[in-house]
Amino acid sequence: MKAGFIGLGAMGAPMARNVAKGHYLASVWNRTEASAITLSQELNVQCAASPALLASHVDVVLICVSADADVLDVVHGILPALRPQTVVIDMSTVSSDTAREAARLVGSKGADFLDAPVTGGVEGAKNGTLAIMVGGKPETLEKVMPVLETMGSRIVHMGDVGTGQAAKAVNQIMAAGINEAVAEALAFGAALGLDMRKVIDVVSGGAAGNWFLEKRGPTMTQGIFKPGFKLALHHKDLKICKGIADKLGLKLPVTEMAVNDYAKLIAEGHGEEDISALYRLKRPSS
Repeated sequence: MKAGFIGLGAMGAPMARNVAKGHYLASVWNRTEASAITLSQELNVQCAASPALLASHVDVVLICVSADADVLDVVHGILPALRPQTVVIDMSTVSSDTAREAARLVGSKGADFLDAPVTGGVEGAKNGTLAIMVGGKPETLEKVMPVLETMGSRIVHMGDVGTGQAAKAVNQIMAAGINEAVAEALAFGAALGLDMRKVIDVVSGGAAGNWFLEKRGPTMTQGIFKPGFKLALHHKDLKICKGIADKLGLKLPVTEMAVNDYAKLIAEGHGEEDISALYRLKRPSS
């Protein structure tokens, strides 16, 4: 089984490296060609001239891009090369509606589609320990499971196409709340004059311990906000979540808070920083 990877950003490049370690990667493509050339030389795989050429040489097309429009652009680009045995796996974070539209387009060529967004951050992408939420046919997932297992340690079939993205929306809402709580609590501790290294160490071992506190607490309290997960991307994801909630008549007050806080930070030029840059708004003024 040969795989091609489209989208070689902060998450996509390390994910592609792990697919290569599993001896499945045959080709890569990226909108910024220089990134694709560099990675193809590192991994000794083909650098495709276009998404269609990539798709024509592989059995599995993996996509990891930033936004709904990007996913649909890539799908339209690969359509001419799709064959009935091809499986397209979108690992981006987009709306369930976009996933279903992508599946419809892919299905028009007789190919199969899975929406398979991930969580676990850049660390999980590098270490091959991502959690992957999959929507689509169970038999299609079973077929490509060896490829996904190179990138993830927890792979769960959620249901039909779109349910992977729905599960990721739950994750993104939860991450927003954790970010708000951790940033606020650490700012409170700093205002009390505590040694924040000790606070993070002891709290991480108790009931309030969590991945974000352990991985991002030490850096955010030092004013280091290297992504990670870009704040502007989480803002985009939360707006998708808010749109879903609006249709369901649900209120998401914590999500709304995070959307507004992120908008302030984006306006100040911090959109490319990690979501832990929220600490900028919470920390005590000097």
